[in-house]
Amino acid sequence: MSETSAPIPHKKIGVAVIYNESGLILIDRRLKEGLLGGLWEFPGGKIETNETVEDCIKREILEEIGIDIEVGEHLISLEHDYSHFKVTLFVHICRYLSGEPTPIECEEIRWVTLDEIDNFPFPEANTKIIERLKEINRDNS
Repeated sequence: MSETSAPIPHKKIGVAVIYNESGLILIDRRLKEGLLGGLWEFPGGKIETNETVEDCIKREILEEIGIDIEVGEHLISLEHDYSHFKVTLFVHICRYLSGEPTPIECEEIRWVTLDEIDNFPFPEANTKIIERLKEINRDNS
């Protein structure tokens, strides 16, 4: 008789790459406690039942950082497996509209250039997002 283990939880996450008028990108540092604590990330959060990716991203950014954004084109979707769960990240390019960025649910917030982003430690899942941004940047220059 084989033991069946419970399925690994699968979280779907909406992620925002937020640009301001100067072309800087908003990143935030995760709280020290918890998974991947102290690492930098593109902000976002778990997509609720019956919520679109776009609605999730807008809501999460308002809750975590207190700013209003416009959710734009889909950048990339990627899956990442952790030991106890897996995530699918749905990443969108977003435009900063209004509000004062405030670290409500994170350690701190920075506006950085794509060149500066390599100076910040990101979780492994985020590196593919950065690679994709650099590809687009090269294509557009």
